[in-house]
Amino acid sequence: RFGADFADILEAQQGESGEGENGHELAGSRATVWHQRDGYRRETIVAFRRNDVQLEEGRAVFDLHLGPHEEWKTCVDVVPVVDGRKRPALLRCESFRKPEPELPLALPEWLGQAPYVECAAEPLVQTYRQSLLDLGALRIRPTKGVGHAMPAGGLPWFMTAFGRDSLVTSYFALPVQPTLAEATLQALAELQATEYDDFRDAEPGKIMHELRRGVLAQSGVTPHSPYYGTHDATLLFLIVLDEYERWTGDEALVRRLEGAARAAVSWLEGPADLDGDGFLEYCSRSSKGLRNLCWKDSGDSILFPDGTCAEPPIATCEIQGYAYDARLRTARLAREVWNDPALAERLERDAAALRERFDEVFWLGRRRFYALALDGEKRPVDTLTSNVGHLLWSGIVPPERAEILVRRLLGKDMFSGWGIRTMSARERPYSPLRYHVGTVWPHDTALAAEGMRRYGFREEASGVAHALLEAAHRFGHRLPEVFAGFERDGAEVPVSYPGAMTPQSWSAAAPLLALRTLLGLDVVDGELEASPNLPDDLRGLSVRGIPFRGGRRDVP
Repeated sequence: RFGADFADILEAQQGESGEGENGHELAGSRATVWHQRDGYRRETIVAFRRNDVQLEEGRAVFDLHLGPHEEWKTCVDVVPVVDGRKRPALLRCESFRKPEPELPLALPEWLGQAPYVECAAEPLVQTYRQSLLDLGALRIRPTKGVGHAMPAGGLPWFMTAFGRDSLVTSYFALPVQPTLAEATLQALAELQATEYDDFRDAEPGKIMHELRRGVLAQSGVTPHSPYYGTHDATLLFLIVLDEYERWTGDEALVRRLEGAARAAVSWLEGPADLDGDGFLEYCSRSSKGLRNLCWKDSGDSILFPDGTCAEPPIATCEIQGYAYDARLRTARLAREVWNDPALAERLERDAAALRERFDEVFWLGRRRFYALALDGEKRPVDTLTSNVGHLLWSGIVPPERAEILVRRLLGKDMFSGWGIRTMSARERPYSPLRYHVGTVWPHDTALAAEGMRRYGFREEASGVAHALLEAAHRFGHRLPEVFAGFERDGAEVPVSYPGAMTPQSWSAAAPLLALRTLLGLDVVDGELEASPNLPDDLRGLSVRGIPFRGGRRDVP
């Protein structure tokens, strides 16, 4: 039997088969099934390489008479037809036995290029290997001009290119597989917005949020062709570009992407700040856009303590931190690679001004942490959330405030014992099973741990990173997209979140950042430095063959 309903993946996610007209045509040993709606048409040809087949609607019938030990086989080619043009079949009959997809690196080579982790604690080694396997499985090539493959969002619903997710994943994986960052930067530069488009929330210089090529995007029902509704991916693009050069020394790529980086800076200095107050605010202009354009992009993620949703335009705290970090990192590239000291000086001056004003406006003196956001009326959203951990990672926090934030993040209301909750358990809206309002997100926790280490809180950072790796062990060495925020309290396993994607790219990569945190890896003046802080059960941890600036390094 054969057939296709041509449902868009987003329709399938909702259990729908989609609108439009489906049909089929039969001709000899070939069947064509098709779908059309609103000027959009797709076909799939199912061709049998035998003339004795009888085709009916959705069925191929063969009349067989086999004697003892006789063999019979047939071969079927499945050919997509897009806009009237046949596309080559990815796997034809003669390639049926090939076990590997046609990616730049087959899985054995992918694993072989990664550093070797040696540790008496076998669960850590297994988690590391599972991370590599999952990242290898999640590789895609969204554009033809990219030599390597970039990480998709996750399975099953987000096996496509993303801005934020792919960039964060690539950052985490830099000490292990820098080709992910190279491919991600190149692909996102190719897809960078060049004009204003309200329906797609596009502005010149902006890095996309999500790319879809299904019927909904192609027929204009949804804006994902691509959709640019993210206020942080453009900043993360600049951050990852700098971090990539630090680890690889690949100035050639930084020069090739100079135009894209400058366009990103122009967006940062222009459309990203909606009212000219120096902070970056978001407000979707699309009738089909997201309400929140930060990493917590569900509709009810930015909440006041009484549970009221903040109204846009919204300036979340971590986006200001990213903007600070992006300016400083781009200033380094401008000075050292692009030979533009004037740009470097301007960016550094603006970063310093942002840091001072951010602390002045966002710091909540009475509650002693930074506001989650400013709402459309410039009121601080004074809810304690994990977003403040991203501030440590970005470096925007003055040193005298860092210890206060670390202690708040490690309080029992924030740290579950497995990871850092997205919202404090003392806040009224908190629920351990609410998507962005009390759950634990592995990538979020990993960033907070690395931020603690950045400010010198090595013991605390090590404890958080270790807890996350213990959670990975309890999940069969594969961290899910998100898990429940229930207190550990001697529980053997974390509580799963219903419907969490597994594998999901930035969760798959989170153990890699946790390893970096435990080993204290930094690039300082072109040299790889390590300052390990290992819990007792990970004593003796070493990593051999870390790719670094054209060579390999061992730690310790």
